[in-house]
Amino acid sequence: MKLFDVYPLYDVTPVRAKDVYVYDQNGNEYLDLYGGHAVISIGHGHPRYLERLTQQMHQIGFYSNAIQNPLQHDLANAIGEQSCCHDYQLFLCSSGAEANENALKLASFHTDKARIIAFDHAFHGRTSAAVAATDNPSINAPLNQQQKVTFLPFNDEKALENELKKGDVCAVIFEAIQGVGGLDEPSETFVYAMERLCNEYSACLIADEVQAGFGRTGTFFAYQKYRIEPHIICMAKGMGNGFPVGGILVHPSIEAKYGMLGTTFGGNHLACAASLAVLDVLKEEKLQAHAKDLGEYFYQKAQNIDGVKIIKGRGLMLGLEFDFEVGPLRKELIYTHRIFTGGSSNKNLLRILPPLTVEQKHIDFFFTQLEIALKTIAA
Repeated sequence: MKLFDVYPLYDVTPVRAKDVYVYDQNGNEYLDLYGGHAVISIGHGHPRYLERLTQQMHQIGFYSNAIQNPLQHDLANAIGEQSCCHDYQLFLCSSGAEANENALKLASFHTDKARIIAFDHAFHGRTSAAVAATDNPSINAPLNQQQKVTFLPFNDEKALENELKKGDVCAVIFEAIQGVGGLDEPSETFVYAMERLCNEYSACLIADEVQAGFGRTGTFFAYQKYRIEPHIICMAKGMGNGFPVGGILVHPSIEAKYGMLGTTFGGNHLACAASLAVLDVLKEEKLQAHAKDLGEYFYQKAQNIDGVKIIKGRGLMLGLEFDFEVGPLRKELIYTHRIFTGGSSNKNLLRILPPLTVEQKHIDFFFTQLEIALKTIAA
């Protein structure tokens, strides 16, 4: 049987990994500055992570959500402590798309409305309403297009209010830093306008923190650069350091009812153990503050690179925009210099999403190799 061919693949086969490095079947070492789409938060194979998962596997790995699972309560408390979202409630699932699906569904339940407002270049997932709210027609099937979604540009407060005035919007979903879309951010004024208008017109404000959450941007959630309280916060990726886990944080103004949300695998014992290990390491190694400091260091280094048009992002959710498409540059970096980087829907943007354990020496190595790679592709 063949694999269903939906991924364009690099000719690299990782067989093991350690901290910020991955190794292929030939023993070649690659610097991982992409973390598998920002999934690897505390480094590949962190000892604390392996220990906690191993211990849990020897006890119980899975049972359904029909029974008591104290690990879920432990995880809720740990997220509350580090995020300072103490009054929110946690619902666990298994992925970022599932988190966004549940957030949109919950907003529709809560408001008794159906239309979604999303933003240009948004990416919220590949399923049902999540893909309908993703600004990429090529992955939006006719089935998904039945969802009622309106796309708006960031920072157009008048357009947002005009849509909300129509009275049929259940949710405004946004990324404080867009991921796949190319690291664009709404203005501070617009963020506060979104919160005010959602409250005024009885719509839920949903912060999609699937890629940016869990300390990556120097705050626990990227939206926390601002003083707002979203109705729902979505998270996944770095939450489990590679173990499939996601969730939403639900504002206390939204009432839970039996049966309104559900999941088979979400919040299982192993998933909770993985996420608790991540939170332990984030706290003990002060990785959130480290991400902020390394992001500032990255900015300083990037300013010395000829050809960089714009430096985007914050913390360790970063991008370098050039005046050319970076596909050939990424291939040169991976095949010649053995560095993993990422792309985006902005074809001119090189994305940098390393494990939060990355150090200055790794950033220095990247920029040294980047200068060489830029000269090679220009030749």
